[in-house]
Amino acid sequence: MLSDRINRILPYIKTGGRRLPVPKDLSRITTIDRERECDAQQLGLPADAIDKIWQSVEAYYKTGLHPAITLVIRYKGHIVMSRGLGYSHVGAEGESPDDGSKLATADTPICLFSGSKAISAMLIHKLAEEGKLKLHDRVCQYIPEYASHGKHLTTIHDLLTHKAGIRIMPVANPEPALMFDFDAVVKILAESPPVGTPKKHQAYHAVTAGYILGAIAQNASGETLPQLLNRILAKPLGCEHFTFGVDETRRHEIALSHATGVDKVPIASKMIEHMLGVNDREIIDAINSPEGLSAVVPAANIYCSAEEACRFYQMLLDGGLWQGQRVFEAATVANATRRGALRFDHSAKAPMRYSAGFMRGEKLWTIFGANTADAFGHLGFINILCWADTARDISVAFLNTGKSLAPEGFIGFANVTSTISSVFKAK
Repeated sequence: MLSDRINRILPYIKTGGRRLPVPKDLSRITTIDRERECDAQQLGLPADAIDKIWQSVEAYYKTGLHPAITLVIRYKGHIVMSRGLGYSHVGAEGESPDDGSKLATADTPICLFSGSKAISAMLIHKLAEEGKLKLHDRVCQYIPEYASHGKHLTTIHDLLTHKAGIRIMPVANPEPALMFDFDAVVKILAESPPVGTPKKHQAYHAVTAGYILGAIAQNASGETLPQLLNRILAKPLGCEHFTFGVDETRRHEIALSHATGVDKVPIASKMIEHMLGVNDREIIDAINSPEGLSAVVPAANIYCSAEEACRFYQMLLDGGLWQGQRVFEAATVANATRRGALRFDHSAKAPMRYSAGFMRGEKLWTIFGANTADAFGHLGFINILCWADTARDISVAFLNTGKSLAPEGFIGFANVTSTISSVFKAK
């Protein structure tokens, strides 16, 4: 198999830059929750299925690009993998005074970055379900100032599908700290002209749309975003974390993200700066800062564990049900995950297919692996990925704390997702 060859070769590909030391014996830094993990063979999987997936994760870790990797997979509603690899703390500035021996587990809270978008989108869908707004309402009904510069026809649905024309922050050389001033960003976006033509041009909105959607949610509900997240998702799902940012009293529990590999990578580095307005290392430093941990960034700073993220996607896979409790109506989930058209994305510079809040898979190959047309989920800043696949009956949360544009990182990431899609056969 191709994945076996990649597993053998990947650890030897080194393009330079910052690397974490990798011990020869990975079992010393591996955590497996045996009480959670069921026998995959009893669910009809081959005896070597789980080992194949884990071997691809270990090969990815051996690149030295990730302080910590966590993975939770549910199959047919049962947890078949609940694992961590590496350290949650590596002695970086801002981490708790730890000796560096704290291992990452499936319960370690990690920032989802853009994986937060899908969760924040479901807050909007819940408010629509409750009758507090409609997806095709105009944005200016909730934010009157947004009608300026020809944006008066832009709808909530346009924001959810990256067609609102606000793909970048309309500020020259923005400081990363600007994204922590929620009201200031909403004002800037509301009063500025669009980039491109709203409704016609699809261009991935890396962080911007989240602020406008967040302001709409607060104005329509009378609740703050943290209150909405807690009421709609964290409490019903029984999540211990699942918050915007992290309370000061719990920051010692999280695993911060770290820039690894080389500083600049042709094309990839430029694309990140094009989407975000700042470089990847500035974003990481900002998110890790006390201000970043205290902020509400709807599209970028929800913290939760791999188990909790997987729980969220399993609930969606089950049509809005979690342990017998209805979190969303089935029609709401169907509406949120319905496949849109495959269109050229002017930010990603490639064809992309979205639903109203999620990235969608394709019949060929996507970030979810091969033959994943029934997959929906979201990427989080380079290499975090959470998703569900109705054809495979799986929900997956693949989190990590290394942020690198190194080519071997992309190869390893694709190898993991491709292995998962090959192990779990589509119906």
